[in-house]
Parts: sequence; structure tokens; C-alpha cells
Amino acid sequence: MSEITEMKRSQIKVGLYAAVVVFLTYIMIFGFRKSFTVATFDGIEIAGYSYKTVLVISQVLGYLLAKFYGIKYISELKRTGRGNVIFLLTGISWLSWLFFALVPLPYNIIFLFINGFPLGMLWGVVFSYVEGRRSTDFIGATLAVSFIFASGFVKSVGAWLMVQFSVSEFWVPFYTGLVFAPPLVLFVYLMEKIPPPSAEDVQHRTARTAMTEEDRKSFVKEFYAGIAACVLIYSFATIFRDIRDNFGAEMWKELGYFNQPAIFTKTETPITLIILVLIGSMVLIKNNYKALQTAHVFILIGFALAGVSTLLFTVHSIEPIWWMMLVGLGLYMVYIPFNAVFFDRLISTFKYTGNVGFLIYLADSFGYVGSVGVLFSKEVFRVQLNWITFFSNSVIGLSAIGILLTAFSMMYFGRKYKKFRSRELRPALKATT
Repeated sequence: MSEITEMKRSQIKVGLYAAVVVFLTYIMIFGFRKSFTVATFDGIEIAGYSYKTVLVISQVLGYLLAKFYGIKYISELKRTGRGNVIFLLTGISWLSWLFFALVPLPYNIIFLFINGFPLGMLWGVVFSYVEGRRSTDFIGATLAVSFIFASGFVKSVGAWLMVQFSVSEFWVPFYTGLVFAPPLVLFVYLMEKIPPPSAEDVQHRTARTAMTEEDRKSFVKEFYAGIAACVLIYSFATIFRDIRDNFGAEMWKELGYFNQPAIFTKTETPITLIILVLIGSMVLIKNNYKALQTAHVFILIGFALAGVSTLLFTVHSIEPIWWMMLVGLGLYMVYIPFNAVFFDRLISTFKYTGNVGFLIYLADSFGYVGSVGVLFSKEVFRVQLNWITFFSNSVIGLSAIGILLTAFSMMYFGRKYKKFRSRELRPALKATT
């Protein structure tokens, strides 16, 4: 009995250690990504197009190609040398910010693409340290909420550099990276010390291994309709999360909260804590199928919260700051499960040998196609957007579609699980007869 108790204590310690380390690591990585969005680049246009939107498109195109490439690269990633991979990729992204500041317009736009591609690979590398454990729900939730908190925190750091040190809009990303570089080295070192999944973890969550092309095709063929629904759901969440993230400064300006650096952290911190509690609590659900269906419930609630809060905002029933917080919470309740627990529990439910990175990057690749599509539509078709109006009207409509897709996914995987269980029980029934 004492041995079992000691084993559980050891597992809890490993889980907590891993959760804290990956949370802090990804915050440091985010320091090389989004600080430029705190600048509005007012009055700057490139060939008649908004300069900031062109910058966002360039970076998102880098993410987009990284996600498609990551379907192969991350799914085949070996478990050795990952720390060096992180340093190499973040080093390239940081160097790109230096050239962004030094190279004159419009030629510096290409460095947003160069920044986006290596950063787009890093989520899968970091998640590979923690998947396939009984504590993955909690650790994954902690990792996933890191970019909610990091999004606000990094922008606050960028705004602080601009306000307190008069750093120009073009140099803010490089100096923000300088702030985050030293702690990144420390946390990657600590992440390398995370022990691999135990034998008991493997028993409960299946082994996580590199996937071949044949493995990937087989998985998609088995769950084609469900994966398609999940990709659409995730695409909606990605589009609106990106709009809120990339154009948050413009939206706050339209709402009358200009020159308030702390507003980003003020709204994102409560969201971070709520999501962490909700998704992290799923570690208490031992049955993988029940956890998978619970993730569906969270996604349904997220779409409803985003849609209803936005509807209330459009009729002036809630204050802007509450709306930005509630719509953000709703969108992240849809977005985070896919990055933290949904795919991990899906693999565990149906006992497939593989890894989460493949599914996350498959969904991410199409999600970023949607984001790029929205940005291109705005610029190419010269749509004069009021970001608040566009964002609020779109969220209401797509939340309704998201609810229908999530209900379909829930029923689809429910039927799949019944068939899977019947196949599992057949050998046992034959043995008893």
C-alpha cells in the first residue's frame, strides 16, 4: 500500500513539474512571435494595402506552411535532440526580427514569413514531451493556456517597451525576444529533465511513437467523417482566435481603450485560469471515452458562450471589456481542447499507436488556411472593415454552425466507440463459450 501511495506521489510530482516547465517554456517561445501586433503601424500602406495586415498575412503564411509540413515532420519526430531543435527554430525566428528592423519597407515583410515558419513547428515539439501520460490532460491544459496568457503578457511587454523606453514599432519584436531569450534557455534545459511516460501511463494511454505515412493514411481512413468535422470546428476557432489576437490592438482602440498596455493581460489572465481549471480537471476522468465526450461538451459550451455574449454586446447589454473577456473565453473553450486533451483522448479511446502531433498539425493546417482566407479577402477585395462589427457579426453566425458540427462529431465518435467495444468484447465472449 505504501509503495502504491509513493508511486502516486511520484506521478503527481512529475505531472506538476512537467506542467510548470512546459507552461513557462511556451510563454518564452511566444515572446518571439506576437509582440509586433501591439503596434498599429497607422498610416503605412504597401501598394494601397494596410501594412499591418500584410505583415500578419506574411507571418500567418509561414505558420500555414509550417503546419502542413509539420503533419509529416512532427508525426515522425524522434524523442532525442528536441532541445536543440527548439533553440534552432527560435534562433531563426529571433534573427528574422533583427532583419525586419534593419531592412527598409517593403522588403522587410518577407521576414515575417521567415519568423512564422519555424515558430509554427514548435507547438508539436513541446507537446511531444508530455503526451501519452495519465496526467497529460492537466499538463496539456497548462501548456495550452500558456499561449492565452502569453498572448496578453507578450503584448504588454511590447507595449511597455514602446511606452517606457520609446522603442520604435519596428524594433519592439527584436527587443521583446531579447527579454525572453535567457529564460527560454533555462526552461528548455528543465524540460529535457522530464522523465518519459511510465509503463502504467503506456497501459492507460497507449504508446506514443513516430508515425509512418501509411500509419497516417490508415488513421484518417478510419475516422474520416469525425476528423473532417473536427477540422472544420477547429478552423472556425482558429480564424476568430487569430482575428482577436492579431487585431486586438485595433479592436481595443475602436472600443476606446487606447494606450492601456495592461488591458491585454487584464482580460487574458482570467481566461487562462478558468480554462486551466476546466480542462485540467479532466485528468480526474479515467475513462478515455467519457473524457472525449466531455471535451465535446466543453466545445459546445464554448460556442454558445461566444455567440450569446456577442449577441448581448451587439444590443449593448454588457460592457465591452466583459464582452472581450467572455467571447475570448468561449473561443478558447473551443480551441484549447484540441491542443490539450481532445486528440490525446481520441488516440487513447481507440488504442491507436501514434502521436498527437499528427492530428494537431492536420487540424492546424486547415485552420490557418481559414485565417489567411479572411485576411486576403479583406485586402484583395478592399473590404473596409470595422473590426468590432465584422468580428461580432461573424462570431454569432459561426457559433451556430459550430454547435451543429460539434453535435455531429459527438454522435459520430459515440457510434464509432460502440462498434469498437463490440469488437473488443467478441474475443472475450468466444473464450467464455
